[in-house]
Amino acid sequence: MADQNVPPRRPRDDRGWDGRQHHSADGYGDPHASTPYGYDSAHPYQGGYPAQADPREQYGDGYAHAGHPAPAPRGPQWVGPEGLGRPVGTGLPTLDDDDESGRKVGRRKAMVALGGTAAVVAGGAALAMTPQLRGLFGDEAVAGDATGSTVTDGTAARPSGQQPSTVRTYTEQNESYMGSRAGEALKKNTPTGGRTLSGPAAAAAATQVTVKTVLAKDPILHLARRATFGPTPAVIADIKNQGIDAWIRAQLAPEKIEPSKAELKLTELPTLKLDAQQLRAQRDQLNDQGAQPEREMVDATVARQIWSNRQLFEVMVDFWNDFLHVAADFDGGEVYRNSFDQDVVRKHALGSYPEMLVAANKHPALLIYLNQKDSRKDAINENLARENLELYSVGVDGGYEEQDVRQAAMLQTGRGIDRDGKYVFKPEQHYVGKVKILGFTHANNSADPKKADAAIDAYITYLAKHPSTAKYVAQSLATRFVSDTPPKSLVDRLAKIYTTNNGLIKPVLMALFCSTEFWAAVGQKVRRPMEYLVATYRVLGVSPEASPKHNNGDNKRTPYARGLRQIHDKLRELGHFPMGQPTPDGYPDVYVAWTSAGTMVNGWNEAGEILAGYRTTFTYTAPEKLVAKPPATAGAYVDALSARLVGQKLSTREKNLILGVAGVPATAKVDATFNGAITAVARAILASPQHHLR
Repeated sequence: MADQNVPPRRPRDDRGWDGRQHHSADGYGDPHASTPYGYDSAHPYQGGYPAQADPREQYGDGYAHAGHPAPAPRGPQWVGPEGLGRPVGTGLPTLDDDDESGRKVGRRKAMVALGGTAAVVAGGAALAMTPQLRGLFGDEAVAGDATGSTVTDGTAARPSGQQPSTVRTYTEQNESYMGSRAGEALKKNTPTGGRTLSGPAAAAAATQVTVKTVLAKDPILHLARRATFGPTPAVIADIKNQGIDAWIRAQLAPEKIEPSKAELKLTELPTLKLDAQQLRAQRDQLNDQGAQPEREMVDATVARQIWSNRQLFEVMVDFWNDFLHVAADFDGGEVYRNSFDQDVVRKHALGSYPEMLVAANKHPALLIYLNQKDSRKDAINENLARENLELYSVGVDGGYEEQDVRQAAMLQTGRGIDRDGKYVFKPEQHYVGKVKILGFTHANNSADPKKADAAIDAYITYLAKHPSTAKYVAQSLATRFVSDTPPKSLVDRLAKIYTTNNGLIKPVLMALFCSTEFWAAVGQKVRRPMEYLVATYRVLGVSPEASPKHNNGDNKRTPYARGLRQIHDKLRELGHFPMGQPTPDGYPDVYVAWTSAGTMVNGWNEAGEILAGYRTTFTYTAPEKLVAKPPATAGAYVDALSARLVGQKLSTREKNLILGVAGVPATAKVDATFNGAITAVARAILASPQHHLR
């Protein structure tokens, strides 16, 4: 299989984003850099903001004569975005061709064939992971570079007074990926139209699934795939026993769900229990101990995704971590990112988005990450003001203009952090004067801390309740739960529910589950690398306790803590881990952004590692015990194992490919170990489209 570690091209914008900092087995995105977003600007595969340089120096003295206006007169000093970008790579893993006895069984050929099928998504489009895949992302997928930029204090900026959606310098990333030919193919299989019924179960019963998909059209399996990080026998049993409606209601009340054993074991991650002030005070001590609070937070997130019974809540936490994104790895993340996770994202994940956005805008993590703490009336930094509009609320098509960004940046001056690392409003740094932003007006005529701070809160709340924000949140939720190209009918209904309920999230989610479009979209989402690996741990029944044969050579950390870090490191290698995107847009949530053969093969090999129980920090179910009473013939055993791992039988072609992995015909007699090939057979099933799709 050809290595496809170079991700698809993406429309560039004035920050130099072209999508190459992640989405592949190369793991693009240096998590160790210490610039504001974890990057420097020295690499040609630069992601994020370009370094601040005068375009006249970059393009020579003829710059102003080539249709580019001269720099604007100096008023307040405007501090533009800062530079990012060095990718770090790892090699392409290989699949073994031989079994332990040295038999040639065509394992690579079968796995590659399964992988090609696994890339099949909505529309029945055979978007296989082959060298030809690059052809799906040609020049037509590129929206074009920005032109006509003005210059303010040496920083390339969007044309003042022009609507960003017209300039198209920073296209919403899911939309930009879906503009490719691959995206167009997927759109053809998207369910169109729909309606809302009295409850989720009623909507499921009234929906006929007409899309092309290899998945079984079972509503319980469909719900488990979308509302959790992967079905398990226990989840399926719970939905059947409680009923669809009761199970969803229970998931929407996570505070009533008991923590799992794995969640209780999170006390073994010592920095989780420390607040920001304690982390700040103990920073040197923790550094000496090798403790990494921002990484332990990611470790804990992975643990909850795998083992928490509050699965819908964890799915929503992941959703908000992409929507209202603050990277785990930034200069300050070791102190403040865990607090942001607890006090902003988790506190409001199923609550009120306006309250979440207001809380975020007063949190040191966001104020540092987007340089707001450095913004003052005589040196205005527009980073947070821009992202509040462009990423966190109305979106690039939300109707705002460049002047709105400037006005918002002026209004938001004064917010910062005190010597103790706590949020503080600094009236001496706050711009005073009337502002008008996207229909919001405020006299802003007082430097009184309470009044000025309240004015900013009022603006943030206005943004979060704006009709464009309602649509943007609805579109993003529908993309997460329904399809990469969700039906407009559903988005419009969800946006109306959002507005009617003043930004409350539970009513929007319930409306989504009561919509026929949700139940009609079986097989229309592909698991991203993290989702694939987490689902694999879940379905294989891995336990958080250490294996009896484990020898814990690290007396500083428990086996559980070490095991979580191993998963975390593997996810970094795959280029997708919680809060891992270094830039403030978060990870894309569409299939065509993640088409990398290297990542796919790496995931399969990791599935093999799990099946073999090589990481003794956890306890694994032996693959020969996944099926309680294994059938005696190879074909029947594959059927039983498929039902256990992916909830359905595979197609005849897929079944034959898997039998080819074992090197036996369907009628061959086999024992519980599949005559020694059970690990390879189970791994092949986990490489099937039925496990890649959700």
